[in-house]
Amino acid sequence: MYLEERRQEILNLVNTHGRVAVADLSAQFDVSEVTIRADLQALAERGLLIRTYGGAISATYSLQELSLLQRRQQHIPEKQRIGAAGAALIADGEAVFLDSSSTALAVAQHLKFRRDLTLVTNSLVIAQEMLGLSEITVVMPGGTLHHDTVSLIGPDGLTFLEKYHIRKGFFGAYGLSVDAGLTDGSAPESEIKRALVELCHTVIVVADAAKWGRIGVTSYASLSDVDTVITDAQAPPDLVAQVRAAGVNVVLV
Repeated sequence: MYLEERRQEILNLVNTHGRVAVADLSAQFDVSEVTIRADLQALAERGLLIRTYGGAISATYSLQELSLLQRRQQHIPEKQRIGAAGAALIADGEAVFLDSSSTALAVAQHLKFRRDLTLVTNSLVIAQEMLGLSEITVVMPGGTLHHDTVSLIGPDGLTFLEKYHIRKGFFGAYGLSVDAGLTDGSAPESEIKRALVELCHTVIVVADAAKWGRIGVTSYASLSDVDTVITDAQAPPDLVAQVRAAGVNVVLV
């Protein structure tokens, strides 16, 4: 296969699956990982994809904020494991925050048998998940409806939340990196997340392996703000080691 043919095939894979890994491409095309990295870099320089740690993602996937419905369909087994692990950290009688991310929604789906739980969220979808559960009190800040994430955003309701002692906050992220910390693809979402990070006693990040090494539009927390990251076993080992070295507990599920 000629060089341009291989690169076109790589681009087709990226556009079909949303992301690719250097190791997988190396095996599929029977060339070295060095060659694959050069292919990905060449395609990135032409604006056809975005380089990430260990691979690449679709330019469309990277540059446009995916709707909640789309995000819920990605990495479902990983998110369910992460959600179960996050829910296991929540005790009856606590007040917790869940953001509007699809992985925080997975946490919520494992909370239905908790008792005397106060759940603070800006996600309308998570609030809907709790309908009919009398043991769970849902508290929502005010704000403006953000259609892509089906959430309320804005500073209006944050003062109201200051009276709650929120023990644990669960935050998804567009990206997680050592330098940029936790980033989001939406500046308004970042604003409310930044404020909630300050209100939560313990900050827990719930993010699948695809988020590692990515950097979104704005940062809402540094690694020094984070107590625990729950992620799946495919997270890049060297980045996991760097985050652990920064004093963050990383749980692989």
